[in-house]
Amino acid sequence: MTDGTRAFWIAAPGVGEIRAETLRGPGAEDVLVRTLFSGVSRGTETLVFRGEVPPGQYAAMRAPYQEGDFPGPVKYGYLNVGLVEAGPPGLLGRTVFCLYPHQTRYVVPAAAVVPVPDGVPPRRAVLAGTVETAVNALWDAPPLLGDRVTVVGAGMVGCCVAALLARFPSVAVELVDIDPDRRTVATALGVDFAAPEAAAGGRDLVVHASASAAGLRMALDLVADEGTVLELSWYGDREVSLPLGGRFHSGRLRIQSSQVGAISPARRSRRDHADRLALALDLLRAPVFDALQAGSSPFEELPSILAAMAAGAGPTLSHVITY
Repeated sequence: MTDGTRAFWIAAPGVGEIRAETLRGPGAEDVLVRTLFSGVSRGTETLVFRGEVPPGQYAAMRAPYQEGDFPGPVKYGYLNVGLVEAGPPGLLGRTVFCLYPHQTRYVVPAAAVVPVPDGVPPRRAVLAGTVETAVNALWDAPPLLGDRVTVVGAGMVGCCVAALLARFPSVAVELVDIDPDRRTVATALGVDFAAPEAAAGGRDLVVHASASAAGLRMALDLVADEGTVLELSWYGDREVSLPLGGRFHSGRLRIQSSQVGAISPARRSRRDHADRLALALDLLRAPVFDALQAGSSPFEELPSILAAMAAGAGPTLSHVITY
């Protein structure tokens, strides 16, 4: 059926547009969802928008309901909160989260949506995918009691990691960013803040989320001997050079990658993707996450908003798309 449904597409690298879509009618095991809010994942979506996904990663970087192929035309995104307008009685009328691109309405299997818990506003729920990334990261490299932890990069992922670390007992957390305005966000999250030149060293764990070579080099400088740098940034087709002489070997430093596409090995035998996403949504009951939602724009402005982000302008925290 056609009902005026529209979706955001990357027509070619650097070019976004709104296109009309044709929806199939929902089957007995499907839901029809009307989008309320979607979120822009600045790091990944700007790389996709610029056409910087390496060919060798095309399959790995496909979003669950992506249409088209990299570098474009491609419909890409995975932070969607909507209202179920048709489907099984248990979901009808419920607000749900789905890993779906930016689109006004869509039909997916009922198993693909997760009800948003009571106490989590729909707008805040768009952060579920980013909080899920933070959950996976802290399964990969959990702090120990009394650890000193630094998060380098106060973008969305870094801030979500810091927000969760603040809940660990007796763990000292410092958020580091080149933007002094991030101090206000750090205070709201309940963690310390430092500019790069004032960051504390000798850290037991450093989480890197700045997506910059300079940030990763700083993380290696800040971590204590035999400590771990957990790398959450994704660089697309950019190369990164690191100083692996010096104390990298003598200090027995460790760089560990973390990526949300697979469950952390530490929990893989006992948790699945649905468990992890449900946990992320439950964690979003905390109002502190509202500090990460910097602004909003109507769906019609998404092509210009993403173009600005891809050029380095615009908000670096969560930007919500309204429908």
